[in-house]
Amino acid sequence: MPSHPKLSLEAGLSAIKQGDFQSAIAILEALTQTLANSNIFLQAQIGLIVAYAKSGNIPRAIALCETLTHSQNSEVQRWANRTLEQLTLPRKDSKDFTSLVPFEQNTRITGQKPTQRNNDPNNETSLTPSLTPSLTPSPSPTNPEKSKPLTIHWRQAPRAKTWIQQQKLNLIPFRLLMLGTFIALFWVIRELVVLVMGFINTILVVVPYLQPIQLLYANPTLLLLLVLLILIGVSPRLLDRILTNFYGLQKLEKDTLNRYSKEAVRVLERRCQQQGWQLPKLRVLPLAAPLALTYGNLPRTARIVVSQGLLEQLCDDEIATIYASQLGHMTHWDFAVMSLVLLVTIPIYKAYQYFSEWGDRTTARIWRWVMAVMASIAYVVWCLLTGTGLWLSQLRLYYSDRLAVDMTGNPNGLVRALLKIAIGIADDIQKQEHTSWQLESLNILAPVGYQQSICLGSIAHNTTFESFLMWDYLNPYRWWLVINNTHPLIGDRLQRLLSIARDWHLETELNLEKQQPLRVKRQSFFIQVAPFLGIPIGSVFAIVIWLVWQTAYALKFLNLKWIYDNWSFMTGCWLIGFSIGTLIRINSFFPDIKPSTTQTDDRLPNLLSNPAALPSDSINVRLVGKLLGRRGTSNSLGQDFILQSSTASVRLHYLQWLGQQQNPQNLIGRQITVTGWLRRGATPWIDVQTLQTHSGTTIYSPHPIWSTVLAVVTEAVGAYILLKG
Repeated sequence: MPSHPKLSLEAGLSAIKQGDFQSAIAILEALTQTLANSNIFLQAQIGLIVAYAKSGNIPRAIALCETLTHSQNSEVQRWANRTLEQLTLPRKDSKDFTSLVPFEQNTRITGQKPTQRNNDPNNETSLTPSLTPSLTPSPSPTNPEKSKPLTIHWRQAPRAKTWIQQQKLNLIPFRLLMLGTFIALFWVIRELVVLVMGFINTILVVVPYLQPIQLLYANPTLLLLLVLLILIGVSPRLLDRILTNFYGLQKLEKDTLNRYSKEAVRVLERRCQQQGWQLPKLRVLPLAAPLALTYGNLPRTARIVVSQGLLEQLCDDEIATIYASQLGHMTHWDFAVMSLVLLVTIPIYKAYQYFSEWGDRTTARIWRWVMAVMASIAYVVWCLLTGTGLWLSQLRLYYSDRLAVDMTGNPNGLVRALLKIAIGIADDIQKQEHTSWQLESLNILAPVGYQQSICLGSIAHNTTFESFLMWDYLNPYRWWLVINNTHPLIGDRLQRLLSIARDWHLETELNLEKQQPLRVKRQSFFIQVAPFLGIPIGSVFAIVIWLVWQTAYALKFLNLKWIYDNWSFMTGCWLIGFSIGTLIRINSFFPDIKPSTTQTDDRLPNLLSNPAALPSDSINVRLVGKLLGRRGTSNSLGQDFILQSSTASVRLHYLQWLGQQQNPQNLIGRQITVTGWLRRGATPWIDVQTLQTHSGTTIYSPHPIWSTVLAVVTEAVGAYILLKG
């Protein structure tokens, strides 16, 4: 495609004249993704309507045409209204779409230079930037007093009336992953218990007149295994009690569910009848954020829980697809293992919550500090235990999505449901101005993760879903960057659902078509993973050292075998490799931020829509917005800082500087300016350099310094281990 916008427009219109509508669509869609505030952008949209109509994609042509009916250019409005009438006529009375032309008053648009919109809203010759086919337009961001949030236009793509169920999958790898998750959870718990037991006895040995407890020297493996098996057996009742006491869990009568979604009741009854199950117990949580989860150990003990927000924010068929996906977890039995993970992690999370609340209530500084340490330890332990279920949490959603579509024949409905859940979660966080306890602690079982919802749900009013989600299914390195996420890439999930819709010859809710992965510089990826790449390189270096020492010892040339007679020195090589990789990455990861190179709020949607971006690209940004997050002891590790800008919400990574008196928690709820490095990964975030208020108060976050400290410390420890043996 030509790089110059005007040449690209001419190429797209020429392709329409030649009848190559697919090429025209590709060129013009790419052009509309890169331009705004220009009449070339508007002409490209007009050309897209013609290309869609002539290629038979009438729903997309209608959606885009409806957008242009709101244009402030009167000529464009008249053309869009006439074209919309033609497109919406019944098929038997419709005109020949090949008679459509891009624009009758062509010279009115293409004959003038692109102009910036002035402040006069009644000036018809100044062209407003129409955003997308699936969004209605808003005033220019240059006039914030008149800007309004955009309304999301759902295409309401149809469902299948008859369909052939997809080929059954081989569930053996999935079963093995479930077993591996149980083993990982057991191993982490065992190591933590052994650590605590050893710590207690160490204290008892050091303190005078006290003796260590011999029982704490025993091997807890068999006892812990027995306890976990018992917890699986009693998990339904225990989780009932926990969710009722701490989350307000209530019964959801079938008649009540029927008022929200008659189809959901039919899906439940039909599936249970087919499988020979009892109808699962239905529950509801009094939460505004849309959530859904299933727990239990057998299909007859299963509980399907939804939030009140989900029932109120989703439509009939969309609620049914969510219930169908929860039935998918029961069918595949992954809900039994995930119930155990939830049962083990909720008490740890509640301990973190209680320590935080106690720390906030106390007035003594020493006790506040102690409670902050205890809360932070509890939070880290909760993260470790939750981490054992990450891979199962990701894979099980692909399986449940697939089965939900087979049960309902409605892939488009499930796509809308997942997107609305993300939007609802983002709205809930913005209203509460922090991530709620319930949302974070139940996140591992939710259909959409709250972290991926923060940006996706908030940016939906300022760009297309297609643009933002391209990264999720086109970036070739996306699988490496999702390893530590609780949920799979939502763009990849939706692309798979929409491919099923295309196989069933349905119009799709979104235009996410499978393409060849983008070409991304390998150097950028190697810089991203340099610290972790240093670990296997360190292993190779350790083996080489071992071979050289063994050879030298055998030849009686050098007698160091007494130092390196075991493999403990390999740990030193790993640390040195990690340190070298960290040092290599620092300069690329944290380039100097100059005012001339910083990007501002209006560019944020475009920056986040780049499918070839990697976190190591380190985009310099200076964004203005409202700081959200938890207050007090619960945010001692900086785990919940979010910037709510005018275009999107983005998570902030903040590191405290030693001796700094100012705390960013003091700025929560206020308008601030964030300077830092934007990173586009599985979940976008900003590494903060400074937080500044309008009054001039500045808080620094020394990411480069702490990275250097980490590299130096690991280098020193690694060298010590290597030399000591």
